Amino acid sequence: MPEITEDEQIIKTEFSEVMQKSYIDYAMSVIISRALPDVRDGLKPVQRRTLYDMHELGIKYDSPYRKSARIVGDTMGKYHPHGDSSIYDALVVMAQDFKKGMPLVDGHGNFGSIEGDGAAAMRYTEARLQKFSQEVLLADLDKDVVDFVPNFDETEKEPSVLPARLPNLLINGTEGIAVGMATNMPPHNVGEVIDTVKAYMLNPEISTLELLEYLKGPDFPTGGIVVNKDELWSVYESGSGKIKIRGRVESEKVKGGRERLVITEIPYTMIGANISKFLLDIVSLIETKKTNDIVDISNQSSKEGIRIVIELKKDADIENVKNLLYKKTKLEDTFGVNMLAVCDGRPETLGLRDIIRYHVDFQRELLRRKYRTLLEKELEKKEIQEGLIHACDVIDLIIEILRGSKDLKMAKACLVEGKTEGINFKSRISRKMAEQLRFTEKQAKAILDMRLYRLIGLEIEALMKEHDQTLKNIDNYKDILTNPKSMDKVIIRSLDGFKKEYATERKTEITNAGEAVFEEKKIEESEVIFLMDRFGYARTIDLQTYERNKETVDNENKYVFSVMNTGKICVFTDSGQMHSLKVMDLPMGKLRDKGVPIDNVSNYNSQKERYIYVSSLERLISQKLCFITQKSMMKQVEGSEFDVVKRSVNASGLSDGDMVISVSPIVAEDVVILRSKEGFYIKFLLDEVPFKKKSALGVRGMKLSENDLVEKAYLYAYGCEEEVMVDGKAVDLSKLKLSKRDGKGTKIRIK
Repeated sequence: MPEITEDEQIIKTEFSEVMQKSYIDYAMSVIISRALPDVRDGLKPVQRRTLYDMHELGIKYDSPYRKSARIVGDTMGKYHPHGDSSIYDALVVMAQDFKKGMPLVDGHGNFGSIEGDGAAAMRYTEARLQKFSQEVLLADLDKDVVDFVPNFDETEKEPSVLPARLPNLLINGTEGIAVGMATNMPPHNVGEVIDTVKAYMLNPEISTLELLEYLKGPDFPTGGIVVNKDELWSVYESGSGKIKIRGRVESEKVKGGRERLVITEIPYTMIGANISKFLLDIVSLIETKKTNDIVDISNQSSKEGIRIVIELKKDADIENVKNLLYKKTKLEDTFGVNMLAVCDGRPETLGLRDIIRYHVDFQRELLRRKYRTLLEKELEKKEIQEGLIHACDVIDLIIEILRGSKDLKMAKACLVEGKTEGINFKSRISRKMAEQLRFTEKQAKAILDMRLYRLIGLEIEALMKEHDQTLKNIDNYKDILTNPKSMDKVIIRSLDGFKKEYATERKTEITNAGEAVFEEKKIEESEVIFLMDRFGYARTIDLQTYERNKETVDNENKYVFSVMNTGKICVFTDSGQMHSLKVMDLPMGKLRDKGVPIDNVSNYNSQKERYIYVSSLERLISQKLCFITQKSMMKQVEGSEFDVVKRSVNASGLSDGDMVISVSPIVAEDVVILRSKEGFYIKFLLDEVPFKKKSALGVRGMKLSENDLVEKAYLYAYGCEEEVMVDGKAVDLSKLKLSKRDGKGTKIRIK
């Protein structure tokens, strides 16, 4: 073992402690540096860096578009050392007007659609800043209003936060998944947000309920109707809760006295692939006969807006169909609110008042820093202006000093300190006057840099006016910095300006609406015949059709049994699962119809499992089942155990590598025979197999050698003569000697 030098040391620590610390560090990095927005500007780091990079590149709202690839590459190289896809995805979302209340990026090209189409590759699209971003998020960066921090490799500086003039967190909302936490905030109306901020500034003790008189609720870019207005107070007070939102449905009259429903606005949660799912859900309602009133459905949406048309039968109950859509599809959905943001470097769930309070405090800090910077510039300007004004009064003396000095240094020393050594003056009086000069360094520099045209009378007059304005600015800035009321007036004045520029009409209606009640037409209960072929295609036919074609049906199908049309079918698989499906979900067809795969109407997956027993729940409840696995585990289970609400349940516990080979209903059988792959047979009474719960493993029926498995199981009434075919040869099982369970069995050689 090598010796440890003085500069090296081994630190012994618990592995669990190292893992815990590493995981916490990683989690905090994801929370603070990626997934959650800052409460002050409402932006995640990738969004902030992308907007700042566009600002630095000069891609402003009134300048030409630039390739998205250039923006992404520059952002990644300078500020955000992660994958280019994360930067481009952020850029795309900031440009999508159907996701953001106020888009922050002006995209040119294919930036995706509301129906879930993705944006074109970054090499094809172009972008530039929106005017809103430039004026509301990026203004005054040159006035030292926010701190700049080193980038990842300390070669550049980036703002720790953008100087947002409006609460972007509320206006555009946000969503993000961190480690152990997530944020999801809806967008709001710009004008209402501004009014809410003003109301808080005028009365800091205002309650959330009073604030909601100004901020009515979320304003989704897709419109829609929020139907739980009375519950919004709780959501905005606590920062979490649920908002119920519906799409807007209108009825139109068409020829023939019929009407149709037209969906013109969708819930915000339906954006993307959920629109296609919504259409499929309606088709499913028709196929499963939940409604007979819908004739056709078409998606006629375009760039002009959403238009989904549902054609109805004549004399259809329109309100009932509407309620069906609200109840059974995503036309009414829930938006889960979780107003989580980074505040003072840590994640915090915020109510509406908290967000407004943080924003107002941030605005005051921005103004303090802005006007402190402006005041310093005005004081510097005042100093120079006073120097120039005084210089104009003694301009002849200054010219004499300049003409009599040997170099610039000598002239500057005379102006600043009154040193006259080495300077030739016309008279002793001029020398004495020069000795009294005490200009500051900045004034002296300005005088020496002054051009002769500044001595014109009009220029001197303009200088005096400029000086008066500078004095007014200084008084104004000092008043803003020392008087909180003056500062608040400035904030409110800017808010009014933004409202005039960017306020829009509300898109989402806020109201109270009762729960959608759909009166499902009562199904007339009747007996039907369930059919399932060996390929797993299932359907139902009526009794009369079956009776007329009994022989054909029995020959062509693996499972044929009667069942009530309101009942359920249970499918047991080799993976130990029981999947149930409603008879109503199966097509009621003619004799030669193909049916549907049971994969389509249940959780059964034919790619991963194989069905081994199918029965109706009605028949199953009165039965007892015997389960046998290939590792020889056995149990008896009461059929009533499978009368459950879930679509899939664990029908049998299995050890690793085991699978169910037989699920058999027990009628009069009292003997079980197991056959292994290696040709061993064992025969014992079924009474030796105990009754167990459906999730139990069971007991061993046969001792198997290391590589042997149970291949086949037979259940018979004791004393019956039974012959089976094995590898094309007949085997008489009745001659097997009755033994006890869990024996090795007898090997039978087939001749």
